[in-house]
Amino acid sequence: MNQDQIVQDRIRKVVAVLIILMMLFGLRLIEIQAIRAQEYVEKVDIELNKSATLLAPRGAIFDKNGVELARSISAINIAVDQTVVNDPINAAKVVAPILGLSESELIQNLTGQRRYVLIAKDVEPSKWRDVYAAITAYNIEILKTQEGISKRIGGFVPERSYIREYPNGKLSASLVGIINDQGVGASGIESSLNSILSGINGKYVYANGRGNIIPGSEQIRTEAKSGTSIRLTIDRDVQWVAQNAISQAVAAARAESGTVIVMDPRTGHILAQASAPTFDPNDSESITQNKLRNPSVQEVYEPGSIGKVITVAAALQEKLVTPDTVFTIPYSLKVAGETFRDHEKHPPQRLTTTGLLAVSSNTGSIKLGQSLGKDALYNYLKKFGIGENTNSKLPGESAGILHPVKDWSGTSLPTIAFGQGYSVTAMQATSVFATIANDGVRVKPTILAGLVDQTGKFTASEKSESIQVLSQQTAQSLRKMMESVVSPNGTAPSAAIDGYRVAGKTGTAERYNSNCGCYSGYTASFIGFAPADQPKYVVNVTIQDPKGMHWGGVLAGPVFKKVMSFVLQNERIKPTPVSETHLSLTEAALKSKILANKNSKKAGA
Repeated sequence: MNQDQIVQDRIRKVVAVLIILMMLFGLRLIEIQAIRAQEYVEKVDIELNKSATLLAPRGAIFDKNGVELARSISAINIAVDQTVVNDPINAAKVVAPILGLSESELIQNLTGQRRYVLIAKDVEPSKWRDVYAAITAYNIEILKTQEGISKRIGGFVPERSYIREYPNGKLSASLVGIINDQGVGASGIESSLNSILSGINGKYVYANGRGNIIPGSEQIRTEAKSGTSIRLTIDRDVQWVAQNAISQAVAAARAESGTVIVMDPRTGHILAQASAPTFDPNDSESITQNKLRNPSVQEVYEPGSIGKVITVAAALQEKLVTPDTVFTIPYSLKVAGETFRDHEKHPPQRLTTTGLLAVSSNTGSIKLGQSLGKDALYNYLKKFGIGENTNSKLPGESAGILHPVKDWSGTSLPTIAFGQGYSVTAMQATSVFATIANDGVRVKPTILAGLVDQTGKFTASEKSESIQVLSQQTAQSLRKMMESVVSPNGTAPSAAIDGYRVAGKTGTAERYNSNCGCYSGYTASFIGFAPADQPKYVVNVTIQDPKGMHWGGVLAGPVFKKVMSFVLQNERIKPTPVSETHLSLTEAALKSKILANKNSKKAGA
């Protein structure tokens, strides 16, 4: 083959190779532009754009008058992509002072191959602006040097977030509760109504410029939907008085805990629910697991003498007694081989039904319980809501303890008749007295007034369920009998309020200790309502395990007086003249009253 043929042959081979390459390029171009175009667009989008969660603000919690008890405030979480951080040491020197972090700790968080590391949570938006400005200024200067891009700071990403703030601090902590690190309700209303308060997160994308957000590049792909706000039945001012009163009482009595509940018996609305000791929801260091519990619905205790009102109510309703029925009340009474005693030694007394309630006689209550029988007493306890959840909307609410009649022993009837042998929550006990105050109609308690949407429109909750437990006549008779408790001859004269008729009942019960399987300490309580003739509000004061003095009238009565006095004034309830015709407590007083009435009639004739 001559030289020309060799050259031509090589040219043909080169042309052929070029043709093949052009064909392959063409095919590749077709694949990129037509077949896999969308795939490559998405890859470029992933490389140039990053997506992030757009957190939804949590709904606010208001009191009945629109005062904020909990709210969400805009904040920023700052994260870092370690794979984009070229120089962790210099990056830490720039960023750490602004965020108040240790440089050494921050260097550790900036070093590695993790794509996401949270370095600062819930910082003010201005802090992120300061960080971004400092990084930008550093990068402008470093790019002027020979080190250039190799020392450039990148990888810092802001995430939109919200801080949960509680403007009133300790005021309603156990009631409102807190959220956890994931923004989910962990206690209180925050927990029980979490599904309502929680919003739906959205999504946004941003342009990725060497590991940093390009300003102005953010685009919302899916809008976040704010959570629904709720309005409680709580009155912040009443709550404040109740919280201060119970905190002072618990401290003075060196008690384990205490709670105050204020209820409107006509609607079941809770105006205040205060507990002590408490915590500051804005200060994580003040929060303990025990303080997160809400004793008003989670702590169960034997009611003691406040339970006697159920026994008396049942006997009145069944027409077994009247307020003036006379009993012989011994100091001690033996039933089923066990001896039961009154709290103070006394000779046999001739007391009326009103009298045995006024002096809180255990033996007198046992006699009433025996006349009722086990089944009737149990049925009335159930009617009053003992042994069932009140559905108050507070989390972790206990149903209390009430054993079925078949499980009762020989001593159950007498014990239960005077308020031991079963357990209640403070909310259940409040509901019992609210039933009496509301002419025998039990309206289930509630803490939720209604919902507030994003436009501010308020939708009221449905009315609470109501159940007729006692006749109006029985309830009215019982209320008048309970006025004797706050009389000078009763167990709680400290609960009397000048200018108002007040009715109620003291309770001093032994506390069951599950740790030792024995009774140790006491529960001191007073529950009352006012005005007694037309009750508007019920106040329950319960103090657990006080040291030293433990009588309900002495410890809880003054707290009731302080709280109820404020409620009556705050709600502009007019004073009611104190009844001048007190029911007779003893047989002697009853006979004297009957004789005086006869003489009065003769004189009139």
